[in-house]
Amino acid sequence: MTMVLDGSGLTTTGVPNSGTAQASTSGTAITFTGIPSGIKKITVMFQAVSTSSTSQMQIQIGSGSYANTGYSSGAFSPNTSNANSSTGFILMSSNTASGNYSGNIQISLLNSSTNIWVSSGLLGEGTNAGSNGGCHMSGGSKTLSGILDRIQITTVNGTDTFDNGSINILYE
Repeated sequence: MTMVLDGSGLTTTGVPNSGTAQASTSGTAITFTGIPSGIKKITVMFQAVSTSSTSQMQIQIGSGSYANTGYSSGAFSPNTSNANSSTGFILMSSNTASGNYSGNIQISLLNSSTNIWVSSGLLGEGTNAGSNGGCHMSGGSKTLSGILDRIQITTVNGTDTFDNGSINILYE
């Protein structure tokens, strides 16, 4: 599934612009492309998102193509172990098949001259909260080779499919 943004309506006043919510009910990735240059912050919003198996969800950003290496990211959840990833901004320390995850992840431009982006956020798990920690906290950083123009939500193994919920972005 892909959402292409055209940047129309983008203002310099810092007013957030919304993408179009995408159903996360099939496929191995949810993508948003055509993000206008000059963006300093992107919020990725999850509503009852789940996958077919237990690979953790992650966000990959890109300039021309998705970067799948060079991330420094980690996640923590009470009652589960910590996790880290160099292939994307990892969003959770563990995943439950068909768990329903909702929350926000912010990705912010730390340094525009070097294209360093940082992420942080929380996802609550509403189906198996007792055994899976309930709330997942994550953060990380990634230096891109150029200006960010796309975001992809996928899993660490890249093969688990989305089977519930919706995802959208705000950018400013």
